[in-house]
Amino acid sequence: MQKLIQNQIITQKLSPQQIQFIKLLQIPTAELQARIEEELESNPALEDNRDNDFEKDKEKERERDKESKENEDFDNDFKDDYNDDYNSSNTSEDYSEEFNDYNDDANEYENDSNVDAISIDEYLRQDDNGYQYQDNNYREDEKEMPIMMHSSLNDTLMGQLGFLRLTDTDEKIGEQIIGSLDNDGYLRRSLAAIVNDLAFAQNIEVEEKRVEEILREIQLFEPAGIGARDLKECLILQLERKVSENMLAELAIRLLDDCFEEFTKKHYDKIAKKLDFEPEELKEVIQIILKLNPKPGENSTSFTNTSQYLIPDFILKNDNGKLDVMLNSKNAPELRVNSSYADMLDTYSKSNKKDKNIRETVSFVKQKLDSAKWFIDAIKQRQQTLLRTMNAIIEYQYEFFQDGDESKFRPMILKDIADKIGMDISTISRVANSKAIQADFGIFPLKYFFSEGISTDAGEDVSSREVKFVLKEMVDNEHKKKPLSDDKLEKMLKSKGYQIARRTVAKYREQLNIPVARLRKKL
Repeated sequence: MQKLIQNQIITQKLSPQQIQFIKLLQIPTAELQARIEEELESNPALEDNRDNDFEKDKEKERERDKESKENEDFDNDFKDDYNDDYNSSNTSEDYSEEFNDYNDDANEYENDSNVDAISIDEYLRQDDNGYQYQDNNYREDEKEMPIMMHSSLNDTLMGQLGFLRLTDTDEKIGEQIIGSLDNDGYLRRSLAAIVNDLAFAQNIEVEEKRVEEILREIQLFEPAGIGARDLKECLILQLERKVSENMLAELAIRLLDDCFEEFTKKHYDKIAKKLDFEPEELKEVIQIILKLNPKPGENSTSFTNTSQYLIPDFILKNDNGKLDVMLNSKNAPELRVNSSYADMLDTYSKSNKKDKNIRETVSFVKQKLDSAKWFIDAIKQRQQTLLRTMNAIIEYQYEFFQDGDESKFRPMILKDIADKIGMDISTISRVANSKAIQADFGIFPLKYFFSEGISTDAGEDVSSREVKFVLKEMVDNEHKKKPLSDDKLEKMLKSKGYQIARRTVAKYREQLNIPVARLRKKL
């Protein structure tokens, strides 16, 4: 039997404004400007004060141009009057005689002082030190700047495919293979799948054997190793091109063919025993293989590969030990409410409220004004939250920010900063996960400064970053023929006073991108 039951509960829900503020808080500086532009386009009651300043500058420029034009007209009138007076009082014959007299005096002076004569054109091309300028016809703005041309890996391979003089069907097969390569240059799609793609997409029926023959042709393209189906094939393709110039390349191919698994696990003793290699010979062969490119496609320029830049949200200045942090100027836009909309609301509010169109207009204008005011307040609140969080982090990690010494890191978690400034942990997390600070010694993401604590024999807490620093030093200084295992690293850390478990050593080693001891082994 169904019954209706009333329960009284208390729930917390975020308002639309709070949700928008959270989104504003977590976006980095690089994306903030785009978000502001979006708001400016959607809300005519919001305007950028810098645009008004720009319009004022343009108006001033127009006034200066007008004034300059008036002065130019005055100068032209003056020159015309002056030339009329000048021509009426002097004849060309009189000035011709004076000029000839001047040339005679100049020639007489030249002969007396033994000065080398130069032409007027040469003189005008000289600077104060006697160096000649470039030809008068040369214009700096006419220099042609070289334009860097980019081509993708696909374009490069397609260009080489055109030189094979294939039939139409084979060319379609080649295009399908090239289009199936990944960014590393590998063909990880099976030949059977490519046969199916050709049949269903282009109505071309071919045998798998023919596809492999075209693939072999493509594997001869540049860069070497392109079109390989796995790492082993990629390395062998590159070695085959070195056989004619290096006799050890044949031994390297033999090693990869017979002992590839042992090679990946660095079981050099097994390889030497199986292939009957001398230690020095094996070392030389290994060096040849290590110089090969495991990802041949990455060297080709691609439109999909773009440079990533880290734009700092904070700028830190160290003035003789006094740390001063400020927001990136892009975080402080000059926004304001459009005054014309405010006047419009005032005008409509005083008009007839019974008119439906006027009521709708008042409602629309008021909504846009409220939205503009809220957005401006949200931007200001974002700035205050960012500064409060950053100042708390700097105060907590003050010793590190003095000189950037990682050994001075203090253990710090999100809760430490949240408690310090009286905010929720989620707020600190949103700030730390997407922001960065620029100091005199580099640019760092904020999450870089958060780390867990490790206890020492003295009962003190040290940052896990300090432990990682010590761990990396141990691995860098280990004997490469007998690298340290995680158990040995654990014992060495404990001997230095760090109470740490072996699984924690393994976790820190992986975070530092340090492979296991077996893969760090060298001949």
